[in-house]
Amino acid sequence: MTERRQFPGWLRKRLPGGPEAARTRRLVEELGLATVCSSAKCPNIWECFSRNVATFMILGDRCARGCRFCGVAQGRPGPPDADEPRRVAEAVGRLGLRHAVITSVTRDDLADGGAGHFAATIEAVRAANARTTVEVLTPDFLGNAEAVACVVEARPEVFNHNVETVPRLYPAVRPGADYARSLHVLSAARALGAAQAAETGMVTKSGLMVGLGERREEVEGVLGDLRAAGVEVVTIGQYLRPTVRHLPVAEFVPPEVFGWYEARAVALGFAAALCGPFVRSSYRAGEVVAWMRQPAGAKAVGAGLTSALDSASALK
Repeated sequence: MTERRQFPGWLRKRLPGGPEAARTRRLVEELGLATVCSSAKCPNIWECFSRNVATFMILGDRCARGCRFCGVAQGRPGPPDADEPRRVAEAVGRLGLRHAVITSVTRDDLADGGAGHFAATIEAVRAANARTTVEVLTPDFLGNAEAVACVVEARPEVFNHNVETVPRLYPAVRPGADYARSLHVLSAARALGAAQAAETGMVTKSGLMVGLGERREEVEGVLGDLRAAGVEVVTIGQYLRPTVRHLPVAEFVPPEVFGWYEARAVALGFAAALCGPFVRSSYRAGEVVAWMRQPAGAKAVGAGLTSALDSASALK
């Protein structure tokens, strides 16, 4: 199926810009930081930048793995930058972030997969920005339980690791990854996080893309597997091809199917599910955390989280 066809109407959006977006970009460049927003060619980059929001990508801007969906450049990454955690913390403060999302390239070349650097970055952000909540989006650390524990022990408010797609498509989409291993990382993080005090309990989160040739029942199966692993928040978004060298889009999934996925996730017991064409792992992540912390009676009844967040944004 070719992508020379026009995008459907639901995949068209106005791109905000203006001084705030430019300011965010300049700040990131000034501090010598990478963002997954730019590196992965995220379609939401200018929307987020215009809100002074960015997802920081630590441990370099080259990934050792060759996932066929990801726009991050491949190559041999350099050694970890010991000053990077401080600069991320400074960026969080200067942007005024209430919720900071930190991800990384995959570092299979490091003994701990970069877990210690994640922990140092969490600690630096928290030391400099006491009121900021922290979300990490980690690689699988090759299933290293000690690496997962290292990150969890730094007490991020959210531990996110994406399964990305259905098991059948892993050989084509994520040839260097393993579905069962990703589920193990999530269940291990959940078990470790559950041991934290109730008032600082860690939320577990995962996400996947659709439009790669998966079947609806396969996505439903992944949702069931994630719940069994103790995952509490799930995101589902449309795969969009970063370049012609990446996998083509098999299908543009219509909004009503995303609505079905969201309703099914809620029925399966997820505390929150954000599903839509432009949803990405870190998209509106701070709003999701804020929504989850509301008293049950204050949350929208009979509406999905996506609709609830859209309604809240419209009132601002």
